[in-house]
Amino acid sequence: MPRFPALALALTLAVASPGGATGVRPDILVLFADDLAPDTIAALGNPEIRTPNLDRLVARGTSFDRAYGMGGWGGAICVASRAMLLTGRTLWDCDDGRSVKADADKGRLWPQRMAAAGYRTYFAGKWHNTGKPAAIFDETGTVRDRGMPSAGKDAYQRAGAPGERWSPSDPAKGGHWEGGRHWTEVTADEAAARVARREPDDRPRFLLVAFNAPHDPRQSPREFVEQYPPGKVSVPANFLPAYPNAEAIGCGKSLRDEQLAPFPRTREAVRLHRGEYYAIIAHLDAQIGRILDALEKSGRADRTLVIFSSDNGLAVGQHGLMGKQSLHEHSLRMPLILAGPGVPAGGRVGVPVHIFDVVPTALELAGADPATGFRSLLPLLRGDESSAREALIGSYMNLQRAVVLREWKLIAYPKAGVVRLYNLAEDPLETRDLAADPAHADRRRQLFRRLQELQRQHGDKLDLAALGRTL
Repeated sequence: MPRFPALALALTLAVASPGGATGVRPDILVLFADDLAPDTIAALGNPEIRTPNLDRLVARGTSFDRAYGMGGWGGAICVASRAMLLTGRTLWDCDDGRSVKADADKGRLWPQRMAAAGYRTYFAGKWHNTGKPAAIFDETGTVRDRGMPSAGKDAYQRAGAPGERWSPSDPAKGGHWEGGRHWTEVTADEAAARVARREPDDRPRFLLVAFNAPHDPRQSPREFVEQYPPGKVSVPANFLPAYPNAEAIGCGKSLRDEQLAPFPRTREAVRLHRGEYYAIIAHLDAQIGRILDALEKSGRADRTLVIFSSDNGLAVGQHGLMGKQSLHEHSLRMPLILAGPGVPAGGRVGVPVHIFDVVPTALELAGADPATGFRSLLPLLRGDESSAREALIGSYMNLQRAVVLREWKLIAYPKAGVVRLYNLAEDPLETRDLAADPAHADRRRQLFRRLQELQRQHGDKLDLAALGRTL
């Protein structure tokens, strides 16, 4: 068996092999959503949505309340996120996704490193990257190579007006219904069956289950849609009819995601879209529940670390935006929950982390070399915050950059010639831009300098000097 570090062992003490020995390496079950905002789980503070199965993960595990992505190279943020997840490389080290194939050819991808450590590997669901899962994992279920389910024009420019021909629960509309069964259910069917299957030996398992939900088109069965009628869904406090400088930051009317609702945004349209968003999340939650139930019945639950997260967040009407291509909290952050042997139940971690930190975390638990561009979460799980990042960077194309420094955040828009400054502790919804406040001039410049330091550290070549001279 590969080496098993003392820290990793401390988090798996309760796992016992049939012969009674302790220190068995945990199974790793990764449940990965698509476009899931950080405020969409009931147990984490959303009173409007019902997510009983994710709630039970929260109760038996630890939630990272400030889990961030790094952004992306283009509108499909998920491509960059999934490349970082598979390679363990940071955004500027991923070479626009080509690194996935290059690392796969050299056996360096996360699942390949787990396999080299003795793990049996499995994948099902959304891929949306270079390379072929069948050549990377020991087993695969249904693989969705496309970035999103196809949707016709009826899914766009919807505001809930009479005569609209879209129905999120109509299988005839295709999308997630393509093939006759909702894609979330297909993925859950296969994952639950794989989790339940008895193994021929006691090798640990690494299973990556990647859902297409709740990405648009936001479709789910009627019983879920009817739970969230627009009249019972609130409008976010950071609602705007339009985002200032939207075109200059790459979030304008030509961006596909932004065409889902008409311009300017209305409260009625936002309620409609958020209701359908909540419905598909509730449906996803039910399918995750089936996988968790299968895990409980398998007899391996007490040796399985469950990791739940998403590739990015989503605006759905916040700040006048519909998509995930901004660096506001609703889009740059996502939920991150770890539950399993040795993980504190009901735990909450409030320091910033990257979701990709799960890669070195799993490698360390596997007894493999955890070296990646990210940091293991194991110290934080044992209450040691000395390894926490003081600051992290976010990026979107060459149009947006952000730095998060403790409770402060600065967003820079070089093409628009604008910066925004927020105190996230006092203003988590980012409704009060403090950049023009003379009382915060020194802080604005401090964060800008820190952003430039992080750019140099990560190899980001975007020159922000001209914008800096305006500060």
